[in-house]
Amino acid sequence: MFTGVYLVILAYMIKGWAALKTPEIKPGTARTKVTVLIAARDEEDNIRATIEDLLAQDYPKELTEIIIVDDHSTDGTAAIISSYANQGITLLQLREDQPLNSYKKKAIAGAIKLSSGNLMVATDADCRMGSQWLSTVVGYFEANDLLMISSPVAYFQERSLFERMQTLEFSYLIGMGASFIGNNQASTCNGANLAYRKDIFYEVGGFTGIDDLASGDDELLLQKVAARFPGRIGFLKKREAIVYTHAKHNLESFLNQRRRWASKSTKYKDKRIIALAVSIWFLNVLLIVNALLGFYDSYFFKLFLAQMLIKSIFEIIFILPVLSFLKRTKLIGLIVILSPIHIIYLVYVGIKGNTGKYAWKGRMVK
Repeated sequence: MFTGVYLVILAYMIKGWAALKTPEIKPGTARTKVTVLIAARDEEDNIRATIEDLLAQDYPKELTEIIIVDDHSTDGTAAIISSYANQGITLLQLREDQPLNSYKKKAIAGAIKLSSGNLMVATDADCRMGSQWLSTVVGYFEANDLLMISSPVAYFQERSLFERMQTLEFSYLIGMGASFIGNNQASTCNGANLAYRKDIFYEVGGFTGIDDLASGDDELLLQKVAARFPGRIGFLKKREAIVYTHAKHNLESFLNQRRRWASKSTKYKDKRIIALAVSIWFLNVLLIVNALLGFYDSYFFKLFLAQMLIKSIFEIIFILPVLSFLKRTKLIGLIVILSPIHIIYLVYVGIKGNTGKYAWKGRMVK
């Protein structure tokens, strides 16, 4: 049953990705005042390159505001941001005396309160983007009656097999979020490349009701907007809109990141999304059980192989167009290695992501 459900989900995702068309964004007279939002903590190794990319954007400077919030950094992050003050970079320093569980949401909410733009465009302090990134996002916003825009994020500059496998898996996640939007059922996105109207942020109550989790400044906010304004969220399927970041260099940091992402599921309000997530988790449990039972009865091992084959075929059909869009089709060969590992990983993260605390930016959060 769970295998069938997963195949239906994959077919749904294949349809959703195909439904997304690459938009024609015609150059014209820009009219939207934009605020770029970044929450940064201990990013002295990355923040300068990100700021330089933002300053190199071809969007009109008079319509661009950049606010970077320093979240109690213990390194030189704040000093680096301050050095760009004469180039229009605004530094907001988070000063919280009492411990919080969601410093990032506090930082973003503070930046939005300070902002003068109509369109908030959020990214991260370790991201890179091309010079047309902002004008592409705003052009898409101005050409369509949308309240929120999810745009693509990709890993780059991988240094190992482990990082390339992360890129393949992450591309699947980005494609999944895009495909659901393509089916007018927005459910997931990535906060490294997310835009939304300032008034809509306040209309849905901002982060109220989801501010007790460290994570969720992206897709939990998206789900609030989707619930209030169905069909008003778009995915920008255009290469100029891609934001690039790095995969995690070691297993510990990777698992902590994915536990943080999985922890958001406790706040999902849409029962359909919860049902889908639970079905996928149980499918992976079933695959592990069948593989283990195969040591006692070859029937179960044959069943396991059949399930893996069908599952992999559908996943390849889905992920190939996504990788083609990202120009990373050579990664598809890694699915042979990634698929069996991914089964165990999903079961583990599904459990650990909803129990206990995890490390994030030098803090223990939940």
